[in-house]
Amino acid sequence: MMILRVRISCALLLALPLPLTVLAADLPEAAGCQSQALDFTRHAAAWVHVPLSAFKHDTRYSIEQEGNRKVLKAVADDSASLYAVQFKAPLAGLVSLQWRWKTESLISGADNRDQRHEDAPVRVMISFDGDRSRLSETEQFRLKMSKAISGVELPFATLMYIWSEQVALESIISSAHTSQVKMLVVASGSAGLGQWQMMQRRIADDYRRAFGSEPGNITGVSVMTDTDNTGEKAKSWYADIRLDCLHN
Repeated sequence: MMILRVRISCALLLALPLPLTVLAADLPEAAGCQSQALDFTRHAAAWVHVPLSAFKHDTRYSIEQEGNRKVLKAVADDSASLYAVQFKAPLAGLVSLQWRWKTESLISGADNRDQRHEDAPVRVMISFDGDRSRLSETEQFRLKMSKAISGVELPFATLMYIWSEQVALESIISSAHTSQVKMLVVASGSAGLGQWQMMQRRIADDYRRAFGSEPGNITGVSVMTDTDNTGEKAKSWYADIRLDCLHN
C-alpha cells in the first residue's frame, strides 16, 4: 500500500481567511486612528485557535499567568496552527506594531528560504486589505478560486515578522506560492534565547519594503509557532501585542 503524506506550505495557508463570525474583535469604533491593545486578558474572547489543515497536527496554545499579566504559550511538535484575531472592520491610520516574544530554542534545520524547511519558533503577522484589481491575473485567479471554494476572501496581503536561525536580520523572504505573503526577519540567531524580547516596527515602512507599495487598512493580527516542515519541537511565548497610532 502506498501512503501519500500531504505537506502544505505554511506561507500559503497563512493567507487563508479567518471566519469573521468567529474571530471578529469587539473593539471600540471611533473616527480616525485608535490604538488597539491586543493583550490576552482584555480581548481573550476575540483571540481564537485556527487550525491550518486536516493534514497537519495543531500547535498547542494556552494562556498562562506571568506576574501581573497573561501571556500566550505555544508548544509545537511537528505541528502548525494559528492563534488569531480578526477585526469587524479594517483599521485605518495605525502606524506601529509592538509585541514581546520569547522562545526556548531555534528550530534545527529550519530555513525560511526553503519551503521544505519553512518553520519558525515565533511569528507575528498582520493581514491587510487592498485594491485587488491591481494584482496580477495569477493572484486574482488565486483569490477568486479561494472565495469560490471557501465562501470568503483571502486577505489582500500578509506581512509576517519572524525569528530565523539562518537568515540575516531585516531580510525579506517571499512566499514560494504567492507574491502577497512576505516574511521579514526581525530576530536572527541565538542571541536572546530564553529571554523576553521587545519588538516595535513601523508598519508602513516595513510594508513598503516588502511589497513596494502603500499598505491598506489592517484586517487582522495572528501569531504562530510551527515545526511541521522540519518535524522538530518548539516552545515559545507571546505577550503585550499592540497596534499604535504613534511610533515611540
